[in-house]
Amino acid sequence: MKILAFESSCDETAVAVVEDGRTVLSDAIASQADLHALYGGVVPEIASRKHVEAIAALTDQALRQAGCEKSDIDAVAVTYAPGLIGAVLVGLSFAKSVAFALGVPLIPVHHIRGHIAANYLAFPELEPPFLALAISGGNTMIVDVRDYTDMEILGATRDDAAGECFDKAARVLGLPYPGGAPMDALARQSPGGVYTLPHAHVDGAELDMSFSGLKTAVVNLAHHAQQVGESLDRAALARDFAQAVSDTLVPRAMEAAKQTGRTVLCAAGGVAANSVIREDLRRACEAADIRLYLPPLKLCGDNGAMIGAQGYYEYLAGHTAGMELNAYATRDIAD
Repeated sequence: MKILAFESSCDETAVAVVEDGRTVLSDAIASQADLHALYGGVVPEIASRKHVEAIAALTDQALRQAGCEKSDIDAVAVTYAPGLIGAVLVGLSFAKSVAFALGVPLIPVHHIRGHIAANYLAFPELEPPFLALAISGGNTMIVDVRDYTDMEILGATRDDAAGECFDKAARVLGLPYPGGAPMDALARQSPGGVYTLPHAHVDGAELDMSFSGLKTAVVNLAHHAQQVGESLDRAALARDFAQAVSDTLVPRAMEAAKQTGRTVLCAAGGVAANSVIREDLRRACEAADIRLYLPPLKLCGDNGAMIGAQGYYEYLAGHTAGMELNAYATRDIAD
C-alpha cells in the first residue's frame, strides 16, 4: 500500500511516499529555518504562506523521487494536529484536495504519533508495546504505546516543551535559530559542571515535567553576567543546560518503564537528536536492561515519511476521515 503523506505543522513543508508503513520511497522536505532565523523564531503567518508556496511542487518532487504516478497512490495521510493552526491548515487543505481528486481515503495523523512512528522506518523489527519519550519543539511527553494506534500519556511537561527551551537558551547565548544543533555543538566544547541550574518536580505527578524555571534561570544568568561585566562561559552553560534537560527526562522515562514493566523504549522528536540526552538514555537503559531505539538524526525532525508510516497503521485500524476533517492546534495523542 502506497501512502502519499503531508506534514506542515511548523516550519517544514514535507511530502513523502511510504509503502506499507515501513519503506520510504521518497521524503521531500522544504525547510524555512533560514527565513525564520531572521526573527529568532517561527513567525506563524510567514510559515503558512511559505507552505502554500512550496507544497504543490514538493508533491510533484516526492512522486518523481518515488517513481510513482498519481494513480499508484492508495491513500493520503496528513498531520491534522497539533501545530501552528495556519500551517496545519495548509497541509490539511491540500491533502484533502489530493485525496478527493484521486478518489482515495484520507487518513488523519497526530503529529506526535508520527514522530514515534519514525522509529518503524529505522527499525523494521520494532513493534508495540513499548514506551516512547517524545521530545520536540512543541511537545514533551512520555507515552505508553500499547498498540500502533492505542496510546496513553503517562507524563508531560506542565509548561514549556524541551525543544522550545533549547531555542530560547540558544538565543540568549547568541546562537542562531533553530537552537538545538548549535547548542549541542557548543556543549561539546565543555565538560560542564560550572553552573547550578534548577531541576523542577511536580508534586503528586512524578512523571510530569516543567522547564519554564530552567529557561528563566539561563536568561537570568546571561543577563546578570552582562550587567556586572562578568564573562559567561557559554560552552559550559550550554553543557549544563543540556544536562539539566536530560536529568529531567531520562529518570522519568526510567521510572515510567519501571511502573509499566515495559522493556523497550523509543525516543522521538527533534530533541532526541541531542547528544547528551542520547548518551544518558543509552547508559540508563543499559543499566535497567531496557532495549533502546534511537532514531537516526534525519528522522528526528519533522518529515513526511513519519506521517506516512503512522498513517498506514491508522488506516489498518479504520481511522479515516471525510472532507469535514478540521485542523487543531492542540489535541491529545489518545484521540
